[in-house]
Amino acid sequence: MSYFIENSYVSINKHDEELCGDRVETAYYNETQTLVLADGMGSGVRANVLSSLTSKIICTMMSNGMTVEDCVETVAATLPVRKDVNVAYSTFTILQISSDGDVYMVQFDNPLSILLRDGKAVEYPVEVNIVGDKTLYETRMKAELGDEFIMFSDGVSHAGIGISMDFGWQSEHICAFLEKNIHPDDSPHTVAAKLADAAKELYLGRMGDDTTVAVMKVRQRSELSIILGPPANPEDDIPVIKDFLSRPGKKIVCGGTTSKIVSKYLGEKVETCLDYLDPKIPPAGHMKGVDLVTEGVITMGRVMELSQQMVDKTLPIDWAEHKDAATQIAKMLLDEATDINIFVGRAMNSAHQNPNLPINFSIKMKIVEELSQNLEKIGKRVNVQYH
Repeated sequence: MSYFIENSYVSINKHDEELCGDRVETAYYNETQTLVLADGMGSGVRANVLSSLTSKIICTMMSNGMTVEDCVETVAATLPVRKDVNVAYSTFTILQISSDGDVYMVQFDNPLSILLRDGKAVEYPVEVNIVGDKTLYETRMKAELGDEFIMFSDGVSHAGIGISMDFGWQSEHICAFLEKNIHPDDSPHTVAAKLADAAKELYLGRMGDDTTVAVMKVRQRSELSIILGPPANPEDDIPVIKDFLSRPGKKIVCGGTTSKIVSKYLGEKVETCLDYLDPKIPPAGHMKGVDLVTEGVITMGRVMELSQQMVDKTLPIDWAEHKDAATQIAKMLLDEATDINIFVGRAMNSAHQNPNLPINFSIKMKIVEELSQNLEKIGKRVNVQYH
């Protein structure tokens, strides 16, 4: 079975620090996803430099088939040494998962990662390996569908020390939190955001350390198709609609003219849903034969904004709780789909040529371009077709 490996992370800076001392790097090569979470000594600029160098070097080398021993030696020779203690130090966690489920994980001085399987924290095999003066914990195993590997810096395990908890957030308590609060359908970003937000609460909002949570999840591939605007040539309407409807998975129709064409072809009416009104977003509709019908450019503009927030790691933890049309589309694209087909019509909409309306053809093209780029940045496979 070929799996889709999805990942995301959330970082929160230490109080009064402009730079985060933790760093996450990812790479996809040869059907294998590699993620490195590094935590530089201290905080601020020095820690940021240490973690950035460590994560970049290891991720690049590991994704190209180098051994962890080579990585550790290269990092030790590269990191700048702090003169007062003669130490160049950055902890790290390396996780690689291939499309057929082979897992290789290396952990050095970070809190041990947690594996959630069927909503429960489960044990995984660990071997101790000494490389130079470093003790590495190595894991080789086969992943199962739905497995979620949750990695974090010690900003999570230290959360609340001397503030809300005597000894910080112990591993068993973190596991209990995850088992209680994480739903199997949650995306990696949602899982990371929930755990990071809980750590922030234990710090009472004043972060005592840089705090990062990274999550990698094993999923089945899930296709979604979305059509925005009719083709430039009306003779292409039916062939394009047939192609769109023939694709597997969920289907979203955007735009009034587009929905009329699909409605006529299917012989089904569009029913507007007024349950979730948002003054900024036109209401969604429903039509038998597709999963969602919405307005076009305004709605997709908001979807693009949400995708940018996910790329920037600024998406609010409760974003998916909104029920407006744009959020419904974003949830399907960002959380559910792995492979996304975007059908873009080049027909000019006369309603958009009104100089008093801030909408035109070039804006639609820009939205599609930025949205597809953002989707690819978070690991989706995107196919854009222009008609």
